[in-house]
Amino acid sequence: MSLVRVKIAGLHRYYRTSSFSHDATMKIAIPLPVESVTPAKVLRRFRVVFNAIRTHFRQMEKQVGLGGAQVWALSVIKANPGIGMGEVAANMDIHQSTASNLVKALLRKELITLEKAPEDRRNVRLKILPAGSRLLKKVTGPFEGVLPMALSSLSGEILLRLDEDLGQLITLLNADEAAEEMPLANL
Repeated sequence: MSLVRVKIAGLHRYYRTSSFSHDATMKIAIPLPVESVTPAKVLRRFRVVFNAIRTHFRQMEKQVGLGGAQVWALSVIKANPGIGMGEVAANMDIHQSTASNLVKALLRKELITLEKAPEDRRNVRLKILPAGSRLLKKVTGPFEGVLPMALSSLSGEILLRLDEDLGQLITLLNADEAAEEMPLANL
């Protein structure tokens, strides 16, 4: 038994397929009962996802005293010595002003250094300090968080379906899509 998604008149329908082995394989599409997937069940699944994210970032903050986004930024700087502000933002898929605020916090805590690029004084080069490296060694789990790690392990087909379905949900929520550039740890 497997699940098949079919798009009919712009709407996605899900069907179960069964294979019977006689002389040939037959596939029969059976519509999923509507009551098998309810808004309440989907809401519970969102709660599980949000709880996993929140638990991971709380544990991280308890371990090292930094927020999850700061830890992720610190790990990006460690992995890319001399990286610039725009590259930190690109690596984290966040707005440059958000990256700038994260970097300022790391500078105040003396975990990184910032030097102006000699070729263009408007650009900066960021490097991790020994205190920052020691701090990262204490962190368990993925620096970027559990959701990006889980998403990266999904197939392209599932990511496409998820993106389409979440797009529909965002539209129904009339949500501010500017939030897409905000780290989950800051929500």
